[in-house]
Amino acid sequence: MRTIPLARFVADLVGDDLPVRFEFFDGSSLGPSEEEAPATVRVRSRDALRRIVAAPGELGFARAYVCGDITVDGDIYAVLSLRDRLPSPRLTARQWIDALRRLRPSDLVPIAPPPEESRIGTIGSTLGQLHTRGRDAAAIHHHYDVSNDFYELVLGPAMVYSCALWDDPSVGLEAAQWAKMELICQKLALRPGLRLLDIGCGWGSLVRHAARHHGVEAVGVTISTEQAEYARHRVAQDGLGDRVEIRVQDYRDVHDGPYDAISSVGMFEHVGAARLAEYFDDVHTLTAPRGRFLNHAISRPAGQSPGLARRSFVYRYVFPDGELHEVGSVITAMQAAGFEARHMEDLREHYALTLRAWVRNLEEHWDEAVADVGANRARVWRLYMAGSALGFEQGRIRVNQVLGLRDPDQARFPLRPDWRTCPRPVDVMDPFGVEHPADA
Repeated sequence: MRTIPLARFVADLVGDDLPVRFEFFDGSSLGPSEEEAPATVRVRSRDALRRIVAAPGELGFARAYVCGDITVDGDIYAVLSLRDRLPSPRLTARQWIDALRRLRPSDLVPIAPPPEESRIGTIGSTLGQLHTRGRDAAAIHHHYDVSNDFYELVLGPAMVYSCALWDDPSVGLEAAQWAKMELICQKLALRPGLRLLDIGCGWGSLVRHAARHHGVEAVGVTISTEQAEYARHRVAQDGLGDRVEIRVQDYRDVHDGPYDAISSVGMFEHVGAARLAEYFDDVHTLTAPRGRFLNHAISRPAGQSPGLARRSFVYRYVFPDGELHEVGSVITAMQAAGFEARHMEDLREHYALTLRAWVRNLEEHWDEAVADVGANRARVWRLYMAGSALGFEQGRIRVNQVLGLRDPDQARFPLRPDWRTCPRPVDVMDPFGVEHPADA
């Protein structure tokens, strides 16, 4: 029985006026010429079809891309924007018949997922219940213990894995990350002599910034051994060993409070809805009288489930067990623990700019990244970061900073805070009852 070319089958699904070019292993093609197309998608083998048949939808396409059965040359954002054309594919009876004509009996035999796919939380996993210490450690290891060298290629010298603060896209990633760290320090009203706890400190950039520019004594905790190793090296290199301590420690095991200020930047996504109350209670217990707490986290729009879909690309390859919370529920949980949620800021456009900068870094250092972590892992990060950039631009995901006060009745809070205009500390009434001069 004769089968129609793959290009004609795809055109029947999404139309033949595509903005990008498709080339198929059967020799057919679709879309503009290579010279005119911003990107070319190549379906290189029948294994791509096998993966899509075994896991219809996002996961099957992701597996094919990660393995290199489907490749993308050129503008990956143009390719990912095609999801708007076919957000929820529905094949007609005729289209199903056309699809089945392409399959051989061997195509129905499942093909093993790429080794980069996490099995955490899937059938057969022995890691136990969601958000136990052991399972959280496994999820963190999957995402963060990839390679410090790889992350430095992507994140740049700042080694900050959260959204930067952009006054203008032209300022560059390093300046924007400096501005974000300074914004956090300003919101926490840091000054010499205070103790700062950074929950999920990553590679130690924020605690080093706070110690160097604001004179605090800082403790950073992470459950990533590779992050801790890198952070300790940078602390020693900066001569901050007497003021900064890096620990491999779960936030639930920190008991040496009180801390005058606590930050949590890009870690909250790993806490889980079932543990929100415990998380905020623990932080509240660790916060000193008149202290401040800043929670910086990716969030979801109202009405969506907090957990990532188990068969989504992001869950399987990037953030196993990750959960995003609607910012209103975060504020409610924070206040139930005893904080006054005093200020909220949405930075989603800033995260889109940050992600696009990371994608540029990865693409510009592609050969180095592949040599370090392999082509599959590099493709995972390219797809994840580019897709996330579009998600923030379109409002499908958001990121918020929420500032909480430990004792609102005793706090001395500025009437109209304008931290973004303060590149260095200024003369303000600080929340600890002491006025201090600007940092010279």
